[in-house]
Amino acid sequence: MAPPDLADILRHIGREEPLSGTVRAFPGLTREDLGRLLEAAASQLAARAPEPPAAEPRRPSRTLPPLPPAEPTAPAGVPSSLKLFSDGAARGNPGPAGAGAVLMDAGGRVFARLGRFLGVQTNNYAEYMGLLLGLKHARSLGVKELEVLADSELLIRQLQGRYQVKSPTLRPLYEEASELLEGFSRVKLTHVPREKNKAADEMSNRAIDERM
Repeated sequence: MAPPDLADILRHIGREEPLSGTVRAFPGLTREDLGRLLEAAASQLAARAPEPPAAEPRRPSRTLPPLPPAEPTAPAGVPSSLKLFSDGAARGNPGPAGAGAVLMDAGGRVFARLGRFLGVQTNNYAEYMGLLLGLKHARSLGVKELEVLADSELLIRQLQGRYQVKSPTLRPLYEEASELLEGFSRVKLTHVPREKNKAADEMSNRAIDERM
């Protein structure tokens, strides 16, 4: 506990104590005179009190550079290299459309079957959405090397840079897919006949039928 302040003691005496003995000892001195004397003495003591030491100036905090985003790591049992079969379907072109994707390893073991209903869209739009669906899931699994297989020659050739992307609707999808592909350490783009893309085709049609 901190010791009492002397100035506060004098002020307390001047306000609270009767001081009758002191008044009798000094004829002509009133109680009010003693109160004023004590207040003056307290003020002098307070003025002589040492000032508290100035606080040290705060050192500016060092701004550290932001950490780079953590690379996704593959869950246990997921190989770093997978095959991505992607497809899209549109009944009417444009019409009710669905995107589908299947991720599997070289031995045919399936790690994901994905489907998404797209509403009324074109077939080419659905093809790109199937690819994006699979690419995003592969990234979330921490896959490093990916082989993309699709039966859309347009999609594969555009991603290879052999065909131009003239459609304003497909352009943002192409750019998003290209950016995602750059996130893998190794990518192979393969055009396959429809009969070798049945798993992804099934998912794109299920997406329409089941409104996935």
